[in-house]
Amino acid sequence: MDDCDEGPAEAAARITGRGVGATHRHSDLLAEVRLDDGRSVMVKRADAPDAVRAEAAGLRWLADSATVRVPLVHGDDPRWLVTELVATGRPTTHSAHRFGRDLAALHASGAPEFGAPPPGGPVDAYIGLAPMRNVPGDNWPRWYAEQRVLPYLRTAVDGGVVLPAESADVERVCERLPELAGPAEPPARLHGDLWHGNVVWGREGTAWLIDPAAHGGHRETDLAMLSLFGCPFLDGVLDGYRAAAPLADGWEERVGLHQLFPLLVHAVLFGRGFAEQAVAVARTALAR
Repeated sequence: MDDCDEGPAEAAARITGRGVGATHRHSDLLAEVRLDDGRSVMVKRADAPDAVRAEAAGLRWLADSATVRVPLVHGDDPRWLVTELVATGRPTTHSAHRFGRDLAALHASGAPEFGAPPPGGPVDAYIGLAPMRNVPGDNWPRWYAEQRVLPYLRTAVDGGVVLPAESADVERVCERLPELAGPAEPPARLHGDLWHGNVVWGREGTAWLIDPAAHGGHRETDLAMLSLFGCPFLDGVLDGYRAAAPLADGWEERVGLHQLFPLLVHAVLFGRGFAEQAVAVARTALAR
């Protein structure tokens, strides 16, 4: 069978070496597949170059930290990723607190540099459907501006989503990042796309992390992403995190700075509404 014609069941059988049974499609790109040994797996297709390699390497890197729970990678190839299926449940205050502690431990497991890709992961990776380059640097404010904020700002301006006058405000924030960024911190091992949809609460309430855009970064970026679109029991997550690893003074005022990157990514992907949020965050930062 031509790989282009292959479906999730055929891909799961080929990659795992098992017979397959029932298949439940979530979308054209995602399906649950039952294997003949009784396990169910999640099968995901990605057609962008190196997208599967980036995600698989990210999952393995997070798992290697022995901190947070991530689905086991059963196998992958250039187009298909087969992982453990997480049985879903509901979060509790206790499980949120535990997730915060585990997330702090993940960040503390570190990365070689800001922007460092996971071992075996590509430089040209992705955050959601948007390209994301993992180019290492040793200075977080400069790296964040050059590798995370400005590339998406330029794309948004070129697409007419951000106006030139608005772009100037974001650029001024980048110029002021050395004074706005707070105390220097070592590179943390980040999930990288930690909005609440990538936190799956398991059957026992335990948080599992899926769909990473993993790289070395600033730990406050993951926390800012969690708060951007809301997360169940977020206060409990933050309490657990700070009990394990206190945050530097002023971290609440820096949340917007760390949200500037994902907001611009969303502006590129989804349009003007997110651009307006990004500009508002930039102007608030400039007013400090």
